[in-house]
Amino acid sequence: MARFDSKPLNPSKLNRAVQKNPALFGIPFILLMVAASYGMSTFTQTRYDLHDHKVKQMTKAQELGLDKQKKKFDIREEYFKLSSKAEDDWEPKRIQRPKGLPEWGVPPTEPPEYKKS
Repeated sequence: MARFDSKPLNPSKLNRAVQKNPALFGIPFILLMVAASYGMSTFTQTRYDLHDHKVKQMTKAQELGLDKQKKKFDIREEYFKLSSKAEDDWEPKRIQRPKGLPEWGVPPTEPPEYKKS
């Protein structure tokens, strides 16, 4: 197989300079990337600072209004809430019967006698 030469037919001055010294292209590129990274970090920090300022900013009227919207605590209401939850959390389970006892309990011995008057 024939190999192609890596030499161009009409090399430009820039092409020859980069082939002789590759740092002429690499170093400015790396410097540009580092500078752009530092430049973008200031923009992103400004963005997050503005967002944080919006979240933390509260007017005096809003601060005073927070106490008015609060619901009063009532111990009786909390008791009823907790007691209603207790009724929902149980599950019926069967227990083993004592030996000799039928599954549906003890059958009645004799029907009760009614007195006639």
